[in-house]
Amino acid sequence: MNETFDGNSVFPRGEKNETYAQYFTGNSYLTMLSTEGVNIGNVAFEPGCRNNWHIHHKGGQILLVTGGRGWYQAWDQPARELKTGDVVHIPAGIKHWHGAAHDSWFAHIAVEIPAEGASNEWLEPVSDEAYSQLS
Repeated sequence: MNETFDGNSVFPRGEKNETYAQYFTGNSYLTMLSTEGVNIGNVAFEPGCRNNWHIHHKGGQILLVTGGRGWYQAWDQPARELKTGDVVHIPAGIKHWHGAAHDSWFAHIAVEIPAEGASNEWLEPVSDEAYSQLS
């Protein structure tokens, strides 16, 4: 995936993610690949875009990185750099965030692990100060 996101991804970038824009710093794009039984979405992040801290209550989430360079961080843990081919398993109840590096587009497939009563709790944004310390 390159800086202009010219379509070199396996999945389409999708439309601007207006539905969840309030929970992101910067612009993201969302294409739902499945909503039958398991919610699976392709999420693309412009350089510098990241989502707020959040928690998946029950079920959890799996991220499959498909392009670019980004970050994942669980609460009270160091941030982990992500690149194409990386897989992140996020257990239910873990406060975390994920998004693009400041100088790269980033895309991942987000798989919501089905569970009865599953929900997402959106929390505070990742601070600019904390994010700027990542290279």
